[in-house]
Amino acid sequence: MAKEPAGDTGLPASLEMAWGLRERPGKGPRPTLTLTRIVDAAVALAAGEGMEAVSMGRVAKELGVSTMSLYRYVTAKEELYILMSDAGVGPPPAPAPVPVPAGGEGRGWRELLSEWAYAQRAVLMANTWILRIPITAAPVSPNQLAWMERGLAALADTALDEGEKISAIILIGGLVRNEATMAADMTDAIVKSGVAPDQVMAQYVRTLRLMTGPDTHPAVTRLLESDAFTGSEEPDFQFAFGLGRILDGLAELISSRSRPTP
Repeated sequence: MAKEPAGDTGLPASLEMAWGLRERPGKGPRPTLTLTRIVDAAVALAAGEGMEAVSMGRVAKELGVSTMSLYRYVTAKEELYILMSDAGVGPPPAPAPVPVPAGGEGRGWRELLSEWAYAQRAVLMANTWILRIPITAAPVSPNQLAWMERGLAALADTALDEGEKISAIILIGGLVRNEATMAADMTDAIVKSGVAPDQVMAQYVRTLRLMTGPDTHPAVTRLLESDAFTGSEEPDFQFAFGLGRILDGLAELISSRSRPTP
């Protein structure tokens, strides 16, 4: 049984349904079409053909219904995008169980937040179509807020104030999305070109060597003379490096709160 909306949520009817605040629109016999079926069909289209294939008309066609029937559940394509994104990210995984020694402490904020970031990245890399949905508003859907809750909870026992906690997870979330988007863009380009990733990188290095030199681009030249492009760098090095530096900064800030004032 759906819960009754508690006052004006400010949400469209479809999102209230996603929260369990509405059962279905209108009255009369229970229809075969449901919000879940609509979202599932849209997600299947996005996963199979890309976000450009998703339209109200195409989703209706996949479901064998009229386009107008969808509007009883979702009033706009942008609303559908929010519901698709929420379904795509799903709920955050539970923190990995780690035994705590007798008399010891559980995992600290840094490990929990790192786990949270890597889990987000894995979801986005597995569902790259989500990255093609523009962010037009703060998260209000159930799964998105569950991810927010998990990130904030990782920082619950730190000396950061609430504004700093939300700013920290927004900063890390931005890194996650940026890294996942770049990886998805490069993968799409490589697939379209039909050229192997190592060949793409080798051609890039050759181009840079031809276009630069120690007189005009000394810093780039030093980079090319190193093994940064051709060495045995870990696949996740850039993400791990960026996340590590953000966490280092947070660690310094948190530590500074416990230092005595001179």
